[in-house]
This record gives sequence, C-alpha cells and structure tokens, in this order.
Amino acid sequence: MTTTSQTRQQAMHDIAEPAVPELAVDGPWESELSDLLSELSALQDELLRLLGRKRELLVKSDVEGLAEIQEAEQQLIERLQRCQQRRGLLLERADREGLPAESIQSLTTALQADDAVDGGTQKDFSVEIGEAESRTRLLRHQSLTNWVLVQRTLIHLSQMLEIIATGGRGQPTYGKGNKPNTSGSLVDQEV
Repeated sequence: MTTTSQTRQQAMHDIAEPAVPELAVDGPWESELSDLLSELSALQDELLRLLGRKRELLVKSDVEGLAEIQEAEQQLIERLQRCQQRRGLLLERADREGLPAESIQSLTTALQADDAVDGGTQKDFSVEIGEAESRTRLLRHQSLTNWVLVQRTLIHLSQMLEIIATGGRGQPTYGKGNKPNTSGSLVDQEV
C-alpha cells in the first residue's frame, strides 16, 4: 500500500528529471550551440510554469502544495546548473580555439562571420538567443513578483502579531508621560 506522500514523490520524479546528458562539448559548433539553446529554452519554459504554479500556491496560502513542488523546483535548479556548466565549457572551448568567449552571442556572431567568409551556411542563432534573453527577463519579473508576494505576507503577519501582542493599542511616537496600558491576549506587559 502506497501513501499519498510516496505517490506525490513518484509523480514529481517522473515529471521533472530527464536523463542526465554528459557534459562534453567537442562536437560541431552548430550542433553544440543548438543543443544548448534548445535545452535552455525548455528549462526556461518549465521554470516559468513552475513559478506560475508557485505564485498560485502562495496566493492560496497552500503550504502543502508549496512543499510538494519543492522537489521539482530543486531538480530544475540542478538542471539549470548543468546547463550553465555546459555554457561555461563551450565558452572555454571557444577561448582555447581563439574565438570570442565573452558570451554565447559573441561566439555565434564570430562563427557566422567566419562561416560567411568561407561561404558556408552556419545557422543564425540570433532569434533563439533573443528569445532566451526575453524569457530571462520574464523569469526575473516572475521571481520578483513571487518575492514581493512573500514579503507582503510577512509584513502582514508581523503586523498581526504586533496587534495581538499590544492588544491593538500602539505606543505614542512622541511625548513623555504615561505609557498606554498595553496588554494583549498572548503577551501581558506585567509578565
């Protein structure tokens, strides 16, 4: 008999983790760059869906749902780190071969220029790179939205605790004299 927790864990495992590719970058430039950008695109799309789901759960204050997506979130982080490592390996290879290694965009531009001189047909990756940059901006916006939502919730909870602790009566900001009688249902000043 499987528990609900085991079922959820199995479902998250089945969905989130594809086979781990080897981090070798010694193939033709066009296929290596195409694979990297395709993988990045898929990861960004998956992360956008996950952030949207997380925002829905935050709005609903669904703590159990947030705990359930935590494993998928961690797996996605690991996959993004592998993608970043792969990018780094490609740029190191470019540097060893005397090509621009500041960014994938500078590398693809140089490869296209070299290919044009040779009369080749190097693929133009500018569209894929532009889309990846656009999704990156969208991911930053979604992450910031979730962060703001969490911060507002924390401020609200802090204010609620203060109201409970002081019995709803705030202390005067200025002036001397009598302190207000502050006593709350959870915290009593006399204690």
